[in-house]
Amino acid sequence: MKKKIITAIFVLAGISIGVPVLPLLWKAIGLTYPILDNVITNALLGAIIFYLISIPTVHYVEQAMTKVETALSKLSLGYLLFGSVGIIIGLLLAWLINLSLISLDWPFVSDVLPIIVTVVFAYLGFRVGTTRRQEIRSMFQSRDKQTEDETTKGEVLERYADDNFHKYKILDTSVIIDGRIYDIVQTGFLEGTLLIPNFVLQELQYIADSSDSLKRVRGRRGLDILNALQKEEGLQVEMYDGDFKDIEEVDSKLVKLAKLLDGVVVTNDYNLNKVSEFQNVPVLNINELANAVKPVVIPGETMTVVIVKSGTERTQGVAYLDDGTMVVVEEGQHYMNQKLNVVVTSSLQTAAGRMIFAKPENAQKKIKDKH
Repeated sequence: MKKKIITAIFVLAGISIGVPVLPLLWKAIGLTYPILDNVITNALLGAIIFYLISIPTVHYVEQAMTKVETALSKLSLGYLLFGSVGIIIGLLLAWLINLSLISLDWPFVSDVLPIIVTVVFAYLGFRVGTTRRQEIRSMFQSRDKQTEDETTKGEVLERYADDNFHKYKILDTSVIIDGRIYDIVQTGFLEGTLLIPNFVLQELQYIADSSDSLKRVRGRRGLDILNALQKEEGLQVEMYDGDFKDIEEVDSKLVKLAKLLDGVVVTNDYNLNKVSEFQNVPVLNINELANAVKPVVIPGETMTVVIVKSGTERTQGVAYLDDGTMVVVEEGQHYMNQKLNVVVTSSLQTAAGRMIFAKPENAQKKIKDKH
């Protein structure tokens, strides 16, 4: 379809050029045949010539159009909108200036300078429109009348929302399947716009259609989380339809997209976290957030746990707190599947989470009784 449109444009260009140009050619070579030198013949010959030119060039034109479409699809709607408005304003200003330049009827000033003025003002309009988007938005944002009435006695200080405030939060597959992102969004701690790339959605769909029942359940859970996020009031969720066909891995595509949009990757994948940090891409790791808000335990504190399995060392038992924190209890193997009061001896923070080491409270009492 695209090739047919390009060919039709070539034919129309041939007709529009053939009608005024070919009569000059016939006159130059001395041909004065009425059959040859008329509007219909000139239009037909121009169409045929440009059609023949289009056959070897249509492929390159199509490639150029595809590259332009790809570049435009990577840009946000707001960027394109404000850029277009800026170009229109720039062209209007250039037109007003060119009216006076053309009326002078001076060589270069009236012929060449208007073209330069048009290009320069169009570029400046585009730059101003795209780089001052936030300030332009703030000019049209209406204020609440009641708020204005309450603050008429003093000067209102407006907070400037810089680019960091509006950065896209790009979700990866693991954090969507995990599901905790929905709880975090509901608390209001995550601001800005959530961006769901199309290649992440395709990976979720692939997992949801897997023959493995466990993967299928995880994939469907991820799709349910996406639907819940989209229905959440007051939350902006956008889709990114572009793709990076030269990159195969989804994680690499996420890092590339974050660089392109100056966004933040939201994940709970340890490897993706490290790769993003190495490439200077901001990352929000849900696991790190969960570890940061876990209650801090101090050596000497007591807690009640249930020993659920044996540890790696002899006589060790392993228990888990409600938030998933592992508790390694010395001599805990003797209390398997029993509630046990333990005393914290130390804790260890790792990339995978926090580990607590403890010993039975009765063992601590026996040591004190001996002393």
